[in-house]
Amino acid sequence: MKRTLAAAALALSTMALSACAGFTPLYGRPGVEGGLSSIETVASEGRGGYLLREQLDDALAHRPGSAAAYKLYFSVNEQRFARGVRLDNVANRYELRMSVDWRLLDAKTGGEVHKGRTDVSVTYDSADQPYAAIAAQQDGQERAAAEAARKIQLDLATWLAGKNPA
Repeated sequence: MKRTLAAAALALSTMALSACAGFTPLYGRPGVEGGLSSIETVASEGRGGYLLREQLDDALAHRPGSAAAYKLYFSVNEQRFARGVRLDNVANRYELRMSVDWRLLDAKTGGEVHKGRTDVSVTYDSADQPYAAIAAQQDGQERAAAEAARKIQLDLATWLAGKNPA
């Protein structure tokens, strides 16, 4: 009985793996990894822009001082909405919407090669204590910037993979 189950499991795993033949993950496509690290980010104004630039620098792995093939310019728009209201009509839950309009420019010519808009929405609780409320809002900004950077990185990697087909 055990041998029959083991043989069946082996057969199923072999069929499953053979179905993946020819699949190349996005990060394994030619030009994607090197292309991402050749993108230099230029921060926009404000705390949201600074946080997004930090996240993008980590995600794209651009080495400061190395020549950049592309420059990524972006602008950040943040909106905060009260979503949870207590009986005394004081908001205790907020939604933070971060919209990022970005443009990828060729570093040599300055021409636009790709652009996009990334929207992110996160929620956070707000406490009655002022310091805790500020810390919660800042944590929401950090989470929104991390998610926006992840989406932008994925969009750029997809564009680079299509630009350099395997």
